Parts: sequence; C-alpha cells; structure tokens
Amino acid sequence: MGQTATRITLDEAVDLALAKSPALQAQRTLILQNEAQEITANLRPNPTLGADSQFVPIFSPQDFSGDYLDQAQQFDIGVGYLFERGHKRQRRLQAARDQTAVTKAQVADAERTLAFNIGQQFVSVLLAESTLDFASQDLKSFQQTVDISETQYKAGYISEGDYLKIKLQLLQFQTDVSSARLAKVQALAGLRQSLGYNTVPVDFDVAGDLAFQPLKGRVEDLQILAMRERPDFRASQLGVTAAQSQIQLAKANAKVDVNGTYDVSHVAGATSGSIFVSFDLPIFNRNQGEIARTRYALTQAQAQEQAANDTVMTDVLNAYEAVGSNEQVVQLYISGYLKESQDSRDISEYAYKRGAASLLDYLDAERSFRSVQLAYRQSLASYMTAIEQLKEAVGTRKLP
Repeated sequence: MGQTATRITLDEAVDLALAKSPALQAQRTLILQNEAQEITANLRPNPTLGADSQFVPIFSPQDFSGDYLDQAQQFDIGVGYLFERGHKRQRRLQAARDQTAVTKAQVADAERTLAFNIGQQFVSVLLAESTLDFASQDLKSFQQTVDISETQYKAGYISEGDYLKIKLQLLQFQTDVSSARLAKVQALAGLRQSLGYNTVPVDFDVAGDLAFQPLKGRVEDLQILAMRERPDFRASQLGVTAAQSQIQLAKANAKVDVNGTYDVSHVAGATSGSIFVSFDLPIFNRNQGEIARTRYALTQAQAQEQAANDTVMTDVLNAYEAVGSNEQVVQLYISGYLKESQDSRDISEYAYKRGAASLLDYLDAERSFRSVQLAYRQSLASYMTAIEQLKEAVGTRKLP
C-alpha cells in the first residue's frame, strides 16, 4: 500500500514557516549580530605597554659590558591606560542594547509578514483544490449527459447536430479540470517555497476547506489591539528610545578622556619611576556636531513613530472594511444565488432530457451554474484572504 501524503493545516504551515523559512532564519541572524555588538560596546580599552633602550653601542661592540649597560645605557618600560570619562562604556552598551531591541521588533515584523504570505498562499491552494474538485464532479456529471445524449441520438430522439454540440461542450469541462489541476500544483509549489523547500515532502498537501466564518469584533477594538500587537509600531517606539540613547552617547563622547602612563626608567645606574598624564583640551571639538545630529535623529524617530501609528490605524480600518465587503458578496451567494443556479441547471437538464427544453437553454443553464459555482469559490477565497490580511494588520493570528 502506498503511503498517505503528508497533509498540513494552516496553523501548522505558519508554524513550519516561522521555524524553517531560510529567509526568516537569515533575518534572525541580525539579532545575533546586534548581541555581538553589545559585547564590543561593553569592552574596556586595552592597556598599552611601551619599552625602549637608548645609547645601545651597536657600532661599537667592544663597549658591550655590564658596566656600560648599567652606567651608560638607558632603559625605559611603561604601562599606559585610557581612562574613559562620562560613562562612555555604559552609554555604548545601552545604545547597543536599544538597537538590539529595535532589531528584534523588526524581525518580529518580518514574521508577521511571512505568516500573512503563508495564509494567502494556503488559501490559494484551498481555492485550487476546491475548483479542481468541482471541475472533476462537473465533468463526471456532464459525461453522463453525453452518454445519455449518445443513447438518445442512436435511438433517434435527438439530431446528430445536437449530439455533436453536447459532445464538443465536453471539451470545456476537460479543459477546466486540466487548468484546475495545474493551478493546484503551482499553488502547492509556491507554498512549499515559502515554507522552505526541504521542510515538507514533495507530495505534501493541505488539510482544510474554503469556509465562511463571520468576523466578530468592532474595528475600534481591533485598532486598540493592533497598537499593542503590531511589531512594526513597537519597533518605531523602540526607535525613539534608541535615538535617546544615541544622544546620551554623543554627550558622553564629548567628555575628555585621560591617558595615564607609569614608566620605570634606568639611567646612569639609577632606577626611577615616572607618571605621565595627558588629555585633549576641548577648545574646538566638543562633539557638538554629533550631538546636534542625534537630536535631529530623535525628532525623526518621533515623527516615524507617529507615522507608524497612523499606518496601523489605517491598515486595520482598510482590512476590516475589506472583510465586510467580501462578507456581503459571500452572503449574496449563500442567501440564494447558489441554490437558484443549481435549480436552474437541474430543471433545464430534466426538461432537455425529456424534450421539453432546447439544447441551447440547457447549455446556457449549465454555463451559468458553473460560472456561479466558480465565482462563489473565488468569493470565499477572497473573504478568507481578507481575514488573513486583517490578522496581519492587527498583528496577531488570534482575532477576538
């Protein structure tokens, strides 16, 4: 017996993509890179070691002796260290941590976008599968009509022209099946690419159906939820914090650092120690340019936060209205058009087989039935895609 193809649900597909997507894994390395920069930011300056020897008798090797080394030659060795002022190391570390927080929110936003893409592609597979099932069933049903028509033609109840018209119409049904089968293969391939090509087997399939589930909740509540959940808005808020940290770092860098050195010297038989201190005089460069730049960067971050706020509110409103619009279309089909197209086709088929309706009437009813059924499936797919878009706009896959 052959093995059953692996079937995954929408939630499983999203989980697989978040765990295995190569593109997302690449973005997550940005967090690790930022955390490595935190290590660099927290490092203290290295001490410096200096040594020298003067009056070495290189060109008078006969003078090399213990007395000469002790009395004539000079030796110096010293250790220096840069003393950072203004809490520079702490400011660097805080700025790096704040940037890491921004990066984490940006990666979370990439996860939000990926989840929507998976949901959208998953619905495309469901649509292709539903269309293929309908096309196959319609082909089977029409094939029965062709068989009956052939019997009627041989019995002399219908003309050869009518029989050939019905038989030629079969080509459209066969073409629909082939197109639907290709659409499903392509939809599955696109979904597999987003999940990660090696994440699922080549013969995987999806589990689920096109279904209509009314949306609950008011747009105002969804907007409030989005302000808490949207990672891109959170990134803009953290960007303000990061900009404030950069200002503090720029002010800290304006503080003058002190270089301290302790030397031990041996000269003319005597050994002594020396202490040296040096620092810049902040007459011209007080880092005023960088301080001004970071203040403007803070203004920019605050404006971006407000823009992100407006984007979130607009995204949720647009997605909510799209759901409502698509829901109205689905309801039109459910409330009557589906049944009416089915009844019209069945009546025409019944009447035609008994000679009470023309072939053109029957074929027209068949085309209308097929058109309504396919449009209904497309409207369901559009509605489910709108729901996925609303989830992306709110920033959570669990809507109230």
